[in-house]
Amino acid sequence: MLVWLSSLAVLAVGAGPGRASAQDAPGTERKPAGMTVAILVADAFEQVALTGLRKALDAVGAKTVLVAPHPGQVRAWNLANWGDMFDVDRPLGQARAEQFDAQLLPGGVGNTDLLRVNGDEVKFVRASFDAGKPVASICHGPWSLIEAGVVKGRRMTAWPSLKTDLQNARATWENKEAVTDNNLVTSRMPADIPAFNRHMIDLFAAGKPGTGSAPSGTARR
Repeated sequence: MLVWLSSLAVLAVGAGPGRASAQDAPGTERKPAGMTVAILVADAFEQVALTGLRKALDAVGAKTVLVAPHPGQVRAWNLANWGDMFDVDRPLGQARAEQFDAQLLPGGVGNTDLLRVNGDEVKFVRASFDAGKPVASICHGPWSLIEAGVVKGRRMTAWPSLKTDLQNARATWENKEAVTDNNLVTSRMPADIPAFNRHMIDLFAAGKPGTGSAPSGTARR
């Protein structure tokens, strides 16, 4: 809990660990304007992981769609208490991967634990990888990726407690702010959101409609 609170404090003052390595450093000239991005959440998603990422995507002209297992609203988790309520744009049962250009998994312990046992969500994630769509995942979000069978052979990062889970799923763990591997970008924690946003926007822009440059790659089971 102290590590989690410290990471949020770092984010609040705009500081944080050093920038990602040159190998992973994204460009700045491309923007994902016109893309439709599915943000998959259930109750107890980490509030700052949604709001910080959604704001960055909205700012560059992407259309974000909150997708959840049920209609109505979902409630965020904020530090050690329940957070705000957020309107669901589309129930998961009415969403298809082909309706979106990219996918975002904001993380949160309770949120991802609920999603990874939801068969529709797992199929949605796997379908995005099968189609080579860009996917971004932070904190505990990679639990859903493991369940979907798409992490084998990939370079990844996540909330530190997921290191063994990812290694057991035969991914290569890297302790960095953000790691991009083909059509997937992952990040560790809220303190890494500024770096994650840069990587995410660069990856999504590479596959924006009309560019003819959608990232290649399929699910690695």
